[in-house]
Amino acid sequence: MESNQRLLVISPHLDDAVLSCGLLLAAHPGTVVCTVFTAPPAENITTDWDRAAGFADAFEAMRTRQAEDREALGLLSALPVHLLFRDAQYHASPGADELMTALSQIVAHAKPTRVLMPLGLFHSDHVMVANACLALMRRQPATRFIAYEDVPYRRMSGVVQERLCDLAKRGYAADAPHALDVPGTTQHERMKRAALDAYRSQLRAFGPEGQASLFSPERYWQLGRDESSRHPQSA
Repeated sequence: MESNQRLLVISPHLDDAVLSCGLLLAAHPGTVVCTVFTAPPAENITTDWDRAAGFADAFEAMRTRQAEDREALGLLSALPVHLLFRDAQYHASPGADELMTALSQIVAHAKPTRVLMPLGLFHSDHVMVANACLALMRRQPATRFIAYEDVPYRRMSGVVQERLCDLAKRGYAADAPHALDVPGTTQHERMKRAALDAYRSQLRAFGPEGQASLFSPERYWQLGRDESSRHPQSA
């Protein structure tokens, strides 16, 4: 990828961008990373995931996770933007139009030449963000959208192909894995590992077995519209 590209990475949660695009971020300092779900619930609660991450409650969890994200992205010279939406575990997901409007404002401000978005694998939050980005792509045909395979869900059997088939039925073309300029040098790998290590609470929740699947080759898909294959009732 040319060095003059202005990149915007859309991340569902506070770690997804580094998990799925860490080498790309290391290779392109100054990339803006917009994380969608960074707000605590309106009233304090405790969830199983937050407990597994070592937190007493959701307020502590989100406060600490935001700090971890700023630390991790700082190690990659990326620029964090935190949208104040709540993820599914806090039972207050945003509406589709509300989310797309917020992302549209971020794109208008960042003026990226390429937007990197989750492919939208398995997790409801990831699917929601991906679908909002697809809706935005339809409205901004001049901006190139590239999907990254969501780590760790991409390792689930058949999930990537199932998603690609779903997108094709809806009129979206995904080219063979897009060859971004991610050299994967030893230096970039060290930078990504250091950034991942900054997400201490999430590594604790994943546990040793889950952590083994987190550092894997990054894969990307160039997205476009293919109206000829679009199902009449698809959107």
